[in-house]
Amino acid sequence: MTTIMVTTMIALLLLGFPMMIPLITAAVIGFYMMFNGFGQMDTLIQQMMAGIRPASLIAVPMFILAADIMTRGQSANRLIDMVMAFIGHIKGGLAVSTAASCTLFGAVSGSTQATVVAVGSPLRPKMLKAGYSDSFTLALIINSSDIAFLIPPSIGMIIYGVISGTSIGELFIAGIGPGLMILCMFSIYCIIYAIVKDVPTEAKSSWKERAVAVQQALWPLGFPVIIVGGIYGGIFSPTEAAAACVLYAILLEFVVFRSLKMNDIYAIAKSTGLITAVVFILVAVGNGFSWIISFAQIPQMILEAVGVNEAGPTGVLIAICISFFVACMFVDPIVVILVLTPIFAPAIAATGLDPVLVGILITLQVAIGSATPPFGCDIFTAIAIFKRPYWDVIKGTPPFIFMLILAAALLIMFPQIALFLRDVAFR
Repeated sequence: MTTIMVTTMIALLLLGFPMMIPLITAAVIGFYMMFNGFGQMDTLIQQMMAGIRPASLIAVPMFILAADIMTRGQSANRLIDMVMAFIGHIKGGLAVSTAASCTLFGAVSGSTQATVVAVGSPLRPKMLKAGYSDSFTLALIINSSDIAFLIPPSIGMIIYGVISGTSIGELFIAGIGPGLMILCMFSIYCIIYAIVKDVPTEAKSSWKERAVAVQQALWPLGFPVIIVGGIYGGIFSPTEAAAACVLYAILLEFVVFRSLKMNDIYAIAKSTGLITAVVFILVAVGNGFSWIISFAQIPQMILEAVGVNEAGPTGVLIAICISFFVACMFVDPIVVILVLTPIFAPAIAATGLDPVLVGILITLQVAIGSATPPFGCDIFTAIAIFKRPYWDVIKGTPPFIFMLILAAALLIMFPQIALFLRDVAFR
């Protein structure tokens, strides 16, 4: 049965069907083979509906809506201008500013694709004009956008938290340390690259210009305060923080900045609705598929076949990292989280691993895979946005992928990088 399900999925993917079709087709085939027909098909439908029933998932469309409002408004540009005012003049400062802006916008949007668009669109022309190669620029943008998957809010963390039953608030706080560590690694590489390539520096901003930039960015900086401060202070749950972000974004862009008008609401709502529909369909179908493979005890068979059940905690973490990294090179990150998390759940429970640490590592591997050839989703986002050929987009990615893999290794060796803030906030 397993062979038929996997073969069906691969064949349909190669034929170009969207991910939900291979998943549901494989699940239906598995259901038919287990129950000898479709007589109890309503059971599979109930499992699919159960996948989108958790109240925590309400945060997903909320964060998508808030990100869409801010991307179309002025928040992203104001954050970029503030970062540029302080570090744009150092060697490699423009590149460092790009990475830092992706981190800041990640603390606002929670979406790698939104970050590619919001930060990459204004900063790529500036980097090209400053003398950076296009391959380096594109690689920096798509890989720095991965930090948005780690810095709260993170849609990937929400999906993992719902599937695994892990506290989403703890996952959000735990993602801050690894996200900042990766930002530091990228910044060092950017400075070295600029020195080696002798990239000219930008003009240094005066303190008056910096004060103006900070003043203009104060309102957008309220987003991470609402999310992190609200959750840490016990004021909001993650879902409530998402709703507060939407209200804050509306007030900011429609009332304070007046960058958007009432006519824009339809386009924003339509975009958010389409993205949310795709996410929720994938979650529902993925939950049905996960139920089929769990019912058939496929996870246990796979783990026994590769020897993970006999491995210690470190071995399980390494197996998780490799599996999620490779899977996200080919498949949508949300689907990978939905399908692989239940497979590794028995091994995680048996070895006593902290589910928050596992969630951070999974989120990091999903982020790496999203920007890794051949089919990382951020690669195709960059191709669509910047109108560049595939090879130009991926040519500069190897150094960044190496740094991200190094970050994963450091997390395995020193888990307190992720767990320190979690322990301070919740223990």
